[in-house]
Amino acid sequence: MLKALIFDVDGTLAETEDLHRQAFNRAFAALGLPWHWEPATYADLLTVMGGKERLAHYIETRFPGEAAALLARCPEIHGLKTKLYGDLVDAGRLALRPGIRRLIAEAKAAGVKLAIATTTSRPNVDRLIAVNFPDGAQPFDAIAAGDEAARKKPAPDVFTLALDRLGVQPSEAIAVEDSAAGIRSALDAGLPVIATRSLYTERHPLDGAFSAVSDLGESDHPHRHIAGAAWPGGVVTLAALKDWHAARA
Repeated sequence: MLKALIFDVDGTLAETEDLHRQAFNRAFAALGLPWHWEPATYADLLTVMGGKERLAHYIETRFPGEAAALLARCPEIHGLKTKLYGDLVDAGRLALRPGIRRLIAEAKAAGVKLAIATTTSRPNVDRLIAVNFPDGAQPFDAIAAGDEAARKKPAPDVFTLALDRLGVQPSEAIAVEDSAAGIRSALDAGLPVIATRSLYTERHPLDGAFSAVSDLGESDHPHRHIAGAAWPGGVVTLAALKDWHAARA
């Protein structure tokens, strides 16, 4: 029986990545750092999972001679970036991707558990939820975020943590991801994965996902099928996921 759905955040629940890029650039400017991450630069940096790790990688590869001093400033830079990102989210700059709200509602109505497994920090997750569910109804039964897991994706730790907090087995859940590293993470935790393309993962291979689509789709705006299992009407519904899951068992 399908008992749970586990969602990544950045690029999966919402197109967060460009807001993260903008927030980093605003933090750099505010702190007098002569850096500016263009979309192409940020796309390359996204191969490093986690904002703190991404920043450290940038410093170590671009400024090796100054790395020690600059790395010491990482907590300050990332802390300001997190605040500025939250301000952008609060300003209404971040909506859920197509099909996300609908599938969450279907799962809640059917008693299927919901979780988040992400490398982003918990304040970012909380801000996204608060803005998109302003009635205060927390839709997720468990959240595994940021530094709670020992290793970032593509290691399976954050998905394993989400499964533990939900109290379900990998065979009883499906993961929703958008990146190659995220897919690897979920697969190594024993989870089947449905993949959706996002703004910054258009070039990512989606190998291992049992289905790859542009997004989860809406009845009036069906998604584009990419590979693997196809969905009636171009919409990923809970009923269709249950049918796929039952056929796999």
